[in-house]
Amino acid sequence: MATPQDIIQLKAFARQDALLLGGVWMVSFAFIVMAPQSILGGLLAFATPFVVGWLLRRFRDKVLDGFISFRRGYAYCFFCFIYASLLFAVAQYVYFRFIDGGQFLQMLTESVKVLEPVYQQNGLNTAELHQTLDAMKSLPPSQWVFMLLMQNIFIGIFLSIPIAFILKKVKG
Repeated sequence: MATPQDIIQLKAFARQDALLLGGVWMVSFAFIVMAPQSILGGLLAFATPFVVGWLLRRFRDKVLDGFISFRRGYAYCFFCFIYASLLFAVAQYVYFRFIDGGQFLQMLTESVKVLEPVYQQNGLNTAELHQTLDAMKSLPPSQWVFMLLMQNIFIGIFLSIPIAFILKKVKG
């Protein structure tokens, strides 16, 4: 059973390691926005489970003497996702509010233009695609950030399960 001191320790390391995860997400986002043709942004985003796994393994081996239960591993991963999501949300808000100037929405509009023939080819209604884009254009930066924050936390809930399961190591 985890003591209050164990939980404090786990959260402290998760906060520190979330700085690295949040940094990876920020660099990924910067590549996606500034160089949308580059695959580097997507690769960094897809590296998230490996980064969290590496952080969990480092926490397990250096702090917990090489042993961690699934439950503690899940909690560590989940807290990493929560803290990194909050940090990333602040960075995204600053970007959308003060730096973007409509560049992100322009990129989405261009993506819709690329997807339109694919939708038509498959017999799907492109009007829904345009309605969704129009709804997204009407959102203020705070709602964009909140939507992305919730998405990151939701993904973290589910990604933490296999990461913690693969890296658990119990005594005996």
